[in-house]
Amino acid sequence: MKTFHLHTKNPNRREIQMIAKEINSGAIVVIPTDTVYAIACKLTNKAGIDKICRITGKKEKQAKMTVICSDLKQVSNYTMSYSNDVFKTMKRYSPGPYVYILNANKFVQKYFKNNKSEIGIRISGNEIIQSLLEIMDEPFITTSLNKDNIAGYYTDPEKIEEDYGAELDIMINAGPGSIGESTILDCTGDEIEVIREGLGYSSANDISI
Repeated sequence: MKTFHLHTKNPNRREIQMIAKEINSGAIVVIPTDTVYAIACKLTNKAGIDKICRITGKKEKQAKMTVICSDLKQVSNYTMSYSNDVFKTMKRYSPGPYVYILNANKFVQKYFKNNKSEIGIRISGNEIIQSLLEIMDEPFITTSLNKDNIAGYYTDPEKIEEDYGAELDIMINAGPGSIGESTILDCTGDEIEVIREGLGYSSANDISI
């Protein structure tokens, strides 16, 4: 496993290019976000998705996987059409610690065994992620990294290396991660519903559609 120590603000451009090249070639990577650390690969890396589920011990059918996009324009490439109210909400709170549950289009569905009809979408404010997405061929597909699904999320990148280093290709160490979760908004129904009260909840609680 290769480890890169990057500053959250103004990450080294040369190293960003090196990491993006390996992700485009199929690497599995642990990335910092604006909440907890996550394990990721590029969206169309089907073998990578299978490996992420194996590493984390999550069955693909139940795994809560999220597509991290660079902006709202990119989001539209991977979801069914959504209402103007949903668009306004996403525009208002993005980038930030939010996951929007949207109806996935057929392009996304074919990369999952169960052809899942819904997918989490996120636009992260983390500058490392944004810098990588500028170079990558496509968005990230990610899931939060937590031990045995019950022991809480990892905040110490060195502990991640210790527990998963043998199975990962790249570790991006950006210092201690947040202990907070993202706020999850279900945007598939007639009204936006707060599914989880995360770091963005104080704002999401004010949503009135």
